[in-house]
Amino acid sequence: MSDASRPVGMFDSGVGGLTVLHECLVSLPQEDFLYLGDTALFPYGDKDPELLRERIRRIAELLLDRGAKLLVIACNTATSVGEGVAREVAAARGVEVVPVVEPQAEIASAITANARVGVLATPNTVESGAYRRALETAGRGLEVIEVEAPDLAPFIQEGSLFDADTMAMARAYCEPLREAGVDTLILGCTHYPLVAPMLQRILGRDVRLVSGGHAVAAAVQRTLEGSGIARRTGGEGTYDFLCTGDCEAFHAIGTRFLQMPLGQVERVEI
Repeated sequence: MSDASRPVGMFDSGVGGLTVLHECLVSLPQEDFLYLGDTALFPYGDKDPELLRERIRRIAELLLDRGAKLLVIACNTATSVGEGVAREVAAARGVEVVPVVEPQAEIASAITANARVGVLATPNTVESGAYRRALETAGRGLEVIEVEAPDLAPFIQEGSLFDADTMAMARAYCEPLREAGVDTLILGCTHYPLVAPMLQRILGRDVRLVSGGHAVAAAVQRTLEGSGIARRTGGEGTYDFLCTGDCEAFHAIGTRFLQMPLGQVERVEI
């Protein structure tokens, strides 16, 4: 199998990364993708970072063993605590890594008008300081307001109904962002695009939301082309799924996230 014909490997703590996969499928329809959702350990946001780093090492090895030509970390927490581990494993196989944090930070720093950027993310992502460091590299002297949202990703993953309590939770998370006057908000978890309309209503139309999907898809395209391993043949590629938990549950909720049909889901042990 030639390098160009191999699949792009992608992983997330659950189904949230399917919002990233969706954008990649639209931007790079000719490529094959292999997605792993680590639903058995979901959520990553409150887990011990050392446990996560070992988990990420094993996931990276599994995807590379399956022939991945590029490794995409479609999980903000995994990027924040385990990007170095993923890069170490991938480098040993001559494979590059595309994380989710830096592409988002680049967009946010470029579009903010008042230099006040908010980050809504899981506790582990906020505590890692990954977004703050990435935004500081822009050299614009940005004011960064980070807010932990520990209950938001589990709520979305479970497919819970939107009700008054949900809006109250979202308003509480958004209040520090409103008070700080941010004009740009990074959705620091790949689950969050599914509640973007709710967040937009609370924050107002003038606040621009930056999700990971578009940013990562562009980074994947640049990396594949720069490495000379982009697939040039026409037609649509394939996309396959692995998960570490309940395959039926992954399929049911994953269809809502991907907004495309899901085929068979293979269960794997990590």
